[in-house]
Amino acid sequence: MTDPLPAGSPAPGGGGARVARAPAVEVRALEVRYGEILALRGASLTVERGRVCGLVGMNGAGKTSLLRTILGLTRPGAGSVLVDGAPPSAGRRAGAIAYVPQSEDVDWDFPLSVREVVATGRYARQGLLRRPRPADRAAVAEALERVGLAELAQRQIGALSGGQRKRAFVARAIAQEASLLLLDEPFAGVDTGTQEDLSSLLRELAAAGATVVVSTHDLDAVPALCDEVALVAGTVLDHGEPARILEPASLARAFGRSAA
Repeated sequence: MTDPLPAGSPAPGGGGARVARAPAVEVRALEVRYGEILALRGASLTVERGRVCGLVGMNGAGKTSLLRTILGLTRPGAGSVLVDGAPPSAGRRAGAIAYVPQSEDVDWDFPLSVREVVATGRYARQGLLRRPRPADRAAVAEALERVGLAELAQRQIGALSGGQRKRAFVARAIAQEASLLLLDEPFAGVDTGTQEDLSSLLRELAAAGATVVVSTHDLDAVPALCDEVALVAGTVLDHGEPARILEPASLARAFGRSAA
């Protein structure tokens, strides 16, 4: 999603007044329920543009619920979510939000190639007929190259290893050219090399201006990957620099014991 004014631009006719851009993600007093189950209550989180924010907490702590509500797939019972200052639905329609879920609901036997899967990230830019243009093909080729799958572009998606499948869906998010990337446990079930490659790639995307929100249970990977960390346990307990949030006394609040 493009912004009407670059960060720090003068206001129109305003004699040089500076205009502040909205945060990439702004969550306020969020409540999420699934029937009688309360997944999140009073959760608030602000993530500025160009940052990598890690979500850390136990399984069932509400990390996925938080990601899906930011994406707009889950409707909150209370509170608000803004992405680039607008409702998530606007960002989704514009293709400005990319989501890599923990597990893809995919028929792995369906005859789709890796390139075709990655190309679905361009749909928001192609109109109703979804006819790929040179820019779409170039974006897909670049995304495949960046995740190291260019040589496997014609392979059927189900024939990939677990780590390669994860790379393919990250490539789809890259091809989308979204300003906000949401990733749910992207390192689950992948080898160390894939984890390191994906971490480096996410850092590159943030350096280029994208915002990344990633949930992970791998605490060892957080300091090198994340600019900031949100501690999640039914709400956002704390949010700040990794060195402080990952202290044993802080982690004990979410995990119920020292994580040292």
